[in-house]
Amino acid sequence: MKVLFLGSSHFSKVVLEKMIEGGLEISCVITQPDKPSGRGHKLTPTEVKSFALERGIDCQTFDKIRFHMEEVKKIDFDISVVASFGQILPDEFLEHRLSINVHPSLLPKYRGASPIQSAIINGDDMTGVTIMKVASEVDAGDIISQKCYPIKGEYYLELEEKLASIGGEMIVDVIENYKKGIINFTPQNHAEAVKVGKFKKEDGLLDFSKNASEIVNRVRALSEEVGTYFSIEDFAIKVEKVEDVSDKYQVQEQVILNDKKHFVVGCKNGAVEILQCKSPSGKSVSGRDFLNGHNEFLSKRVNNA
Repeated sequence: MKVLFLGSSHFSKVVLEKMIEGGLEISCVITQPDKPSGRGHKLTPTEVKSFALERGIDCQTFDKIRFHMEEVKKIDFDISVVASFGQILPDEFLEHRLSINVHPSLLPKYRGASPIQSAIINGDDMTGVTIMKVASEVDAGDIISQKCYPIKGEYYLELEEKLASIGGEMIVDVIENYKKGIINFTPQNHAEAVKVGKFKKEDGLLDFSKNASEIVNRVRALSEEVGTYFSIEDFAIKVEKVEDVSDKYQVQEQVILNDKKHFVVGCKNGAVEILQCKSPSGKSVSGRDFLNGHNEFLSKRVNNA
């Protein structure tokens, strides 16, 4: 059975890799066009395109797939798999062949662009992967398979990697069953749908009037891509890693502990330690090293979000 794969992100690349490892025949890959990247704005392919070309797989790049349906219909495939493609698929595509999607949440919870980050930021204990039939409405298709995964304190990129691996392995099983004529479609309970959008830069602003767990979850969810930060007077600090240290320190809310060895900030009913951060120079340093160069911030109050 020949598979057409549509994806554009790192999540997509990991899913595709697992599908190949599982023995699936990928007839073609469709991904987003090359985009300018870096200081020189050099055109850079998606990770999926680079990986596909390395493996000798035919790869097509369409800015808007709805304008390329004649080309799609010339591709030899029996089923399509979609994973973080970044485009809405037209009805003409969905009617051409069965199309299934790899989504990193337990649908109908977290339909949309940020399911993994939303699960972390909301303090969920459990997430997972859903394999579903692609429908016209985003992430609203019938469920084919689901697998739960307990969240264990991972930051976003680590959890993304794990869920992508699980999703790729699930796709292999689903397609093997589909070959045998074994596939079931269970409609979602649309009344329970939780929709999430992309996080913006302002979502990364840390509010130390919140609980320590809320601050830690926000950093885990957003620091690696969106960025998390706070400021002291006019000095902005990008936060990369934090730890809940409420059981170790008693500090006034929104105040930096007077301790040169531990970059601790008081918050609601507790405290967090900044383990790794960046100064405006862009260099990533430990919280301790940061304070060594900025003793003047000890006992200072951070700006209110």
